[in-house]
Amino acid sequence: MNTNRNHLRIFLLCAIFCVLGMHSCSPDAEVLDTNRLAEAFEQFREPSLTQRRFGYATIAPLIESRSSLFENQILGNSVEGRPIHALTYGDGTRPVLLWSQMHGDESTATMALFDLFNFLEGSETDAFEDIRQKIRNELQIRFIPMVNPDGAERFQRRNALHIDLNRDAIRQSSPEAVVLKNARDAFEPDFGFNLHDQNSYYNVSGTTNPATISVLAPAYNEAREMNPGREKAMKVIAGMNRVLQEEIPDHLGKYNDSFEPRAFGDNFQKWGTSTILIESGAFPDDPEKQYVRKLNFMIILNALYEIAAGTYETFPVDDYLAIPDNSSRLMDLIVRNVSVTTAGHSYVTDIGVRRAARYAEERRYFQGTVSDWGDLSVYHGYKELDATGLEATAGKVWEEEKPLEELNREEAFRLLREGYLGVKTSTENKGKLHELPLLLLTGEELPDLEPSLANAPNFFLVREGEYRYAVVNGYLIDLQNPGSEAFRHPVN
Repeated sequence: MNTNRNHLRIFLLCAIFCVLGMHSCSPDAEVLDTNRLAEAFEQFREPSLTQRRFGYATIAPLIESRSSLFENQILGNSVEGRPIHALTYGDGTRPVLLWSQMHGDESTATMALFDLFNFLEGSETDAFEDIRQKIRNELQIRFIPMVNPDGAERFQRRNALHIDLNRDAIRQSSPEAVVLKNARDAFEPDFGFNLHDQNSYYNVSGTTNPATISVLAPAYNEAREMNPGREKAMKVIAGMNRVLQEEIPDHLGKYNDSFEPRAFGDNFQKWGTSTILIESGAFPDDPEKQYVRKLNFMIILNALYEIAAGTYETFPVDDYLAIPDNSSRLMDLIVRNVSVTTAGHSYVTDIGVRRAARYAEERRYFQGTVSDWGDLSVYHGYKELDATGLEATAGKVWEEEKPLEELNREEAFRLLREGYLGVKTSTENKGKLHELPLLLLTGEELPDLEPSLANAPNFFLVREGEYRYAVVNGYLIDLQNPGSEAFRHPVN
């Protein structure tokens, strides 16, 4: 029903514009079918990009291999001398600029841009040429796939000068910020797409759903007023919302629109470019954000098509305003209603855990922390346990040193069921990553394993003397029904 209304809205408005000679859209222009967008992703997905962490060396050959449909230009260099490329596509008169990985560890949209490049180079005889032709004829698109290659090399937010590029739009202390500002001034885009990642703890307000995608038409002044440029951005986002509600209902949130005078998105809006912020969040069981990458491809391609066809103008601003806000009310694990005894006081509390990604040996692991302690009824967990009747208890350490190669999963669970959370091992193993549901410890100083807000999330949940659950590095382990969780953490 909603799709039919959209089609009618599009037809009537396009007909009016065409009669008045006010717009280039044709009466047969339509919104793109969501299934068609998904099929395009599967056909043109760049197969060499499968993990979130990659640097300039990974994308350089993908840039150099682009066909003559793209003009490859080096706009400048990073602090450490890595090139910052712009790829320009299309013969149209309406300029659109997309930039990604301003923060070096925010790579989801970068992957999607290379999928999009493959799509735009597709065959004239395939099922998607009508989409490409409309985009190619109406738009001139400039892509900057990696603004911060030095940050990407380290997979960190900031650049090599420790500057957050998204707080450097005015001062321009960094060469990368100068490159982006000059790119905007030289190209003078009508529309700009500011592509980022957000952390996994944003949820759609009022729901337990992660905000898998968050969007924003940034404010251009402190009063957060509306002007024609911002309204256009809102209408483009409303079209993206249509796609996402069909593909992944109730996983879209609206980012906070407080004006940030140092940020590029807010200033692009202020400088006259209708700017669309896309923040890629989390989706369950998608640690490398490959599904979120697909969503980026779908909504960016849809937006480019609707800008080219003019159909974005059919969406009222109210459709954008109706998108629920996002909030930050998610945790990786919440243990609810657990009994704890601290300093002689027994009480019931909730324990909230969040896990931060770290890298060692070129592999990713997660480090858990107790994020909050108390009444967490307003929070939601990716995983939750009602621990009514269970008591949080400290674990023991097996003092006899065990060689790492002699430990296996079966032995680990035997030790856990006997109340041991930690095992001593040789100092030569320190820092090595392992995949056992145990703390492997070196040296004489042992960690404090008392359940506490101040300590790491390593404790047992006990009922009548039986070790029922273990929490190891923030992961919940059912000792009666061991699962197949993929543990990975370093020897300490």
